[in-house]
Amino acid sequence: MHKPLNRFLTEEDLTNNFFNNIGKYIKSIQLKSGAIPSDDNQNHDPWDHIESILGLNFSKELNSSKSAFTWLINNQNSDGSWFSKYDDETPIEKNKPTHFGPYIALAALHFYKIFDDKEYLRELWPSINSAVNFSIDLQTANGTIPWSIDSDGLIEEDYLLTGSSSILKSIECAISIAKILQDNRYINKWTQSYRSLANAIKNPANKFDLLKDRKSFSMDWYYPIISGCLNESEKLAYIDKIFKDFYVKDLGVKCVVHEPWITVAETSEFIISLVIAGRKKDAQKLLLDVLNISDETGIPYMGWQYEENIFWPNEKPSWTSSALIIAADTIFNFSNAANLFTSDQSTLY
Repeated sequence: MHKPLNRFLTEEDLTNNFFNNIGKYIKSIQLKSGAIPSDDNQNHDPWDHIESILGLNFSKELNSSKSAFTWLINNQNSDGSWFSKYDDETPIEKNKPTHFGPYIALAALHFYKIFDDKEYLRELWPSINSAVNFSIDLQTANGTIPWSIDSDGLIEEDYLLTGSSSILKSIECAISIAKILQDNRYINKWTQSYRSLANAIKNPANKFDLLKDRKSFSMDWYYPIISGCLNESEKLAYIDKIFKDFYVKDLGVKCVVHEPWITVAETSEFIISLVIAGRKKDAQKLLLDVLNISDETGIPYMGWQYEENIFWPNEKPSWTSSALIIAADTIFNFSNAANLFTSDQSTLY
């Protein structure tokens, strides 16, 4: 096993300004339309685009953040969804994943916590309502939500634990925004949907990943923690699984259990789950380790292939940078939005 060069040895290296510079990198690759490319082909999916908005918010890139939200408004489908992949403003994959839409609520609440701009939150509100309702209107009797509508408009009848966990946290943020804006139209509907989906996530047997076993992906083992619905013992059981099967000492967390590939985004998201579970020292150690998977300025690569001793692929995705920023903020409380994932937002307003 090979490790990248140690670039960051102590927490003193990790300042607010250091992570602000990573946010400025996200701004530097944003297109004129507001789209934030996910990869070197300049394509993006809306979930990654929304994730990248969090990094812009953190770095207080107000105009870039608003431009990214404007892209979402301009490209939202009439049913509240977004297509799964775009080349700038041209859809190139036309299925409609259900976890993409509601995530705008989380980014909008993050924006509000950073900029304290209720009027802009109100401007985003129609798109948030439409996006959340698109997904939860597909909810089944056992609480699960199909992962996508295909390009022919047919429900793709599989249910992703990771995507559902993202939806749950997004509904929580949408309820919070409804309270901030004092608009109660959908609170009861969203609260009922939240409870039903939370029950499914807490009792996942025979409900998720029915057509494809995804338990070899680390996301399936920490996203339920990020969802916000687990009790302490449930959180620790998932964390133990990650450390047992996916963690590589002094490197980070593998994306897939059988691949010698540490990914910065997965490690960053696991860091967030560690803080949620009260394992802050472990989170700090992991952050220092995974920061070494970066260039000389601290911009993270997607990952590290530790058998071939290479950064792989040789890309620096916008959403990877944003995930790293949010992980650091969750640990160090740099911003007013640091508690986004560690607190139940629906109880704060």
